[in-house]
Amino acid sequence: MQVLYPRCCGLDIHKKFVVACVLITTPDGQVQKEVRTCSTMTQDLLALLDWLHAAGCTHVALESTGSYWRPVYNLLEGQFTILVGNAYHMKAVPGRKTDVKDAEWIADLLRHGLIRGSFIPTPAQRQLRDLTRYRTHWVEERARLTNRLQTVLEDANVKLASVVTDIRGLRPAQF
Repeated sequence: MQVLYPRCCGLDIHKKFVVACVLITTPDGQVQKEVRTCSTMTQDLLALLDWLHAAGCTHVALESTGSYWRPVYNLLEGQFTILVGNAYHMKAVPGRKTDVKDAEWIADLLRHGLIRGSFIPTPAQRQLRDLTRYRTHWVEERARLTNRLQTVLEDANVKLASVVTDIRGLRPAQF
């Protein structure tokens, strides 16, 4: 198969550690492989970033399992071309289930251009989505607490809801 990215890295990310496999294709077609494991603490991830720069990596691929990939992605964003692949599509061949082999498999798929990257919004879009989700959470929480207050009042035989339209009193100005 044709090598599209001669200097690339595959990352197998877990909650407490990251396994990185750098594949460097030499001009004569030989592949040099180097594997490192580091923790997911910021200091170690910065050391990983320095190592990837020193190795001359241009492309990095990782699986989108859970939310563990996000801090790594945020750190590497803007430094390399990053592909976040669907774990189901990058599933390794049975019998190859070790972290080092997974990282190597991801790097090899990336090297040949076989990973289709997931859509990752821009940082501004991600921030807006987070704020929107956070606001939605608090609006729902306010409704839950209002219903709970009404239930407590009903249990105490205070039929406030039959007298007023909003048991919370005056509403603040709506946005």
